[in-house]
Amino acid sequence: MPVAVAIFAYQEERRIALSMASIPLDRPDMTVHVLVNGTTDSTAARARDAAAGRANVIVHDIARGGKSRTWNHMVHDLLTGDEDAVIFMDGDAQITPGAFDALLADLAAHPHANAAAGMPMNGRMAAVYQQGLRDEGGLFGDLYALSGHFIRAIRARGLRLPEDLIGDDGLVAAWAHTDLQDDGHWVHDRLLACKGAGFIAEQVSIARPSTWAMQYKRLINYSVRFYQNRIISDIMTRKGPDGLPTRLSDLYAQWLPRWRPRAGLTGWFDRMALDRMRKAASQSALR
Repeated sequence: MPVAVAIFAYQEERRIALSMASIPLDRPDMTVHVLVNGTTDSTAARARDAAAGRANVIVHDIARGGKSRTWNHMVHDLLTGDEDAVIFMDGDAQITPGAFDALLADLAAHPHANAAAGMPMNGRMAAVYQQGLRDEGGLFGDLYALSGHFIRAIRARGLRLPEDLIGDDGLVAAWAHTDLQDDGHWVHDRLLACKGAGFIAEQVSIARPSTWAMQYKRLINYSVRFYQNRIISDIMTRKGPDGLPTRLSDLYAQWLPRWRPRAGLTGWFDRMALDRMRKAASQSALR
């Protein structure tokens, strides 16, 4: 049962070795792709050290950043198409023991399913997030698996995530639920919430100022994602995956006049997100 693993790593020199140490690198049926993208620190060197010469662990040092762009590269350029499943994870996440086996077992036991979601295991909201994944059929980019037949369908259709999309998880979940059709074909059970697969994500800590900056940037990205999801939802409702653009920024000019910052503290991050999106729209108009 050949399995591929994609580890997305951007500026993860502190965490990448811990992340790689948490997964079964020595599985003979598994090829691990460490996708170091747009990074200026020593992530790639640390990943090579953690690989310790294993032939099945390949560290890719990719000049251009962006998780969605890198996701496309992994799916369409690095996979063989013969995989029985592909596991996706972030390079700052630590994976709980047995998680990979649980994801693969769930997909094998439910051949109609396209995806299986890993569960967040730390943080005060972990139980809430776990229940949300079960109820709503979502997934976190920190850890999830896609079935081989679903990956082959994506490749055959030539479907790609918009390269400036913030986060792969929401759109990939929608593709899984709809079986690559429009939202009118949504079926909840095509995406499994895998209770045996968990991940531990780095938390914001008062004792580590570096995590404050991380969280600040993350909240701006969450706001960008909030507005991007309005575009994505409209396209997935009317046209399905084939209607997605190469870059969402090409559509910002049509949408920005309709958007306003939300109330409260969230509005602060919305304002910065909208400013970023206006600049992206201007750059898009010059292409």
